[in-house]
Amino acid sequence: MTTVGEFMTTRLVTMNGNDTLTAAAQEMRDSAIGDVVVTDGGNVVGIVTDRDITVRAVAENMDPASTRLNQITTKDVVTVSPHDDAVSAADLMRTYAVRRLPVVDDGRLVGLVSMGDLAVEREPQSVLADISADDPNN
Repeated sequence: MTTVGEFMTTRLVTMNGNDTLTAAAQEMRDSAIGDVVVTDGGNVVGIVTDRDITVRAVAENMDPASTRLNQITTKDVVTVSPHDDAVSAADLMRTYAVRRLPVVDDGRLVGLVSMGDLAVEREPQSVLADISADDPNN
């Protein structure tokens, strides 16, 4: 059994819900990532992706400089443990139609597992794994 902890990403970027969308977008750009985990006092309260910024805010004419993350954050976050089986994580992604799962151990954020991480682990010859393993082009 391959566990989530064996291949999760541990290079995380967390932000506060009061941070602006502009700050989040800049952090995503600078860190070459597509999401930030929104925390409050160390607890995971949500996640915001680059797509969320585009579809939930910019497309709705919200000002990125004044709009706060907590206004567009996906709040009902499904999490996994680093001890969970990779197949179970994939099943959760499928069930909840999400592409990323924060990894929490004893209530503390320790990683993030994405659909791309699972592809690299489970189907290394797939196109998604190939794309996910490549260096970012932005």
